[in-house]
Amino acid sequence: MTKIKQITHYLETENLTAAVLSDPVTINYLTGFYSDPHERQMFLFICTDRQPLLFVPALEVERANSAVDFQVAGYVDSENPWEKIREILSPSTKSRIALEFDNLILSKYQGLKQVFEGAVFSDLTPFVNRMRLIKSADEIKKMLVAGQFADQAVQRGFAAIAAGKTETDLIAEIEFEMKKLGLEMSFETMVLTDDNAANPHGIPGPNPIKKDALLLFDLGVMANGYASDMTRTVAVGQPDQFKKDIYQLTLEAQRAALDFIKPGVTAHEVDRAARQVIEKAGYGSYFNHRLGHGIGMDVHEFPSIMEGNDLVIEEGMCFSVEPGVYIPGKVGVRIEDCGYVTKDGFKLFTETSKDLLYFDL
Repeated sequence: MTKIKQITHYLETENLTAAVLSDPVTINYLTGFYSDPHERQMFLFICTDRQPLLFVPALEVERANSAVDFQVAGYVDSENPWEKIREILSPSTKSRIALEFDNLILSKYQGLKQVFEGAVFSDLTPFVNRMRLIKSADEIKKMLVAGQFADQAVQRGFAAIAAGKTETDLIAEIEFEMKKLGLEMSFETMVLTDDNAANPHGIPGPNPIKKDALLLFDLGVMANGYASDMTRTVAVGQPDQFKKDIYQLTLEAQRAALDFIKPGVTAHEVDRAARQVIEKAGYGSYFNHRLGHGIGMDVHEFPSIMEGNDLVIEEGMCFSVEPGVYIPGKVGVRIEDCGYVTKDGFKLFTETSKDLLYFDL
């Protein structure tokens, strides 16, 4: 069953009239066509009473036609897109429409209310999340390639460590190397020195790389439409024993979770496997985020690997395992790998060593 037919089957089962896909990544997942429409309108309409419709800005019509084998329609900027969609679809006043609630901004929702006047709307997001949750063998192969490029990117960052360099200098060298390969980063690269890494979402800046401190790299690469995401924390010079101990504690927590993952356990239990290691050492309050997130065509996908989530782990799920300890003003450490669930464990997309690596300035 094709992915679009899976949506159609869901609509028929739930007695729904149509599904409206608005997330460009979901549209890509279903059709193989990707475009960021920015402020313009782009939707995939999957209906029970007609063939699908891919509605795009006029400047994307030609490319969209080459990607899909069903109707493509476009609009120029001077046209009212909502009126054009309504004219094409001629919707019933008693429609029952499924929307991606997690993606849809209010202005688009108001526009779709004009198109489907009097319709009842329901949330399609949980069904789409479930579709994207279990990766195929082909998807996993693509994510392994993305992971290899992430390894390459972080090694370029390591090689760039030198006296006088700043956080943003290292970021520039990493991203330039990936650009030369024709690749994009999957999110904004983070390089954080010393106590700047004590903020889990610290902001890199023109901060000189500090000696006798830890240095955190968090990066990912897009390859073949799939994302990678990894974090490594390394030593510059000779950090004090306290920083080294926090590093080893974080690594122990990650290893505990990685060894625990297998089909049949829950996301809550995976998070606890790592968190209890940090709690027993007395630093539980300094691990202040979930253990992990799903990954695929988006760098952050369903599900959350966190306390309270009783979702059962299944073979083919892909997610991150990224414990961290962040002590303000002192030290920040995070170690992250993404991987996929096998029939009896968890295999990683990234291979860069997690032994504490030392670099001189």
